[in-house]
Amino acid sequence: MKDVIEEEEEEQEVLDTEKIKILPGATEDGTAASFQITEEDHTLGNALRYIIMKNPDVEFCGYSIPHPSETKLNIRIQTYGSTTAVEAFQKGLADLSDLCSHIEDKFSEKINAADYSTEEP
Repeated sequence: MKDVIEEEEEEQEVLDTEKIKILPGATEDGTAASFQITEEDHTLGNALRYIIMKNPDVEFCGYSIPHPSETKLNIRIQTYGSTTAVEAFQKGLADLSDLCSHIEDKFSEKINAADYSTEEP
């Protein structure tokens, strides 16, 4: 069992360098850029857009699915200039990950605190 867990952890550490790429059309100063994320849809797009827009350094963030039959998500970020679009994107991904971890922890805590046994006393 321990070997299976170690293998899963090793698989998670492998980075997919093709998952996210910067699309052409970024500004020279880095304040605006578009990114493409493969194998994702509205589930990630809307949540990530919301989190990125909560950043006070971000002027605009929007996403689109270029074609319904392709599993690609395009996201455009424009900042006020105090940070780059790449930094805002990285912060948004980290903030969304932290939020999901917090929700998972709270959910597990509440589930573990309750008695859901089906046996009658």
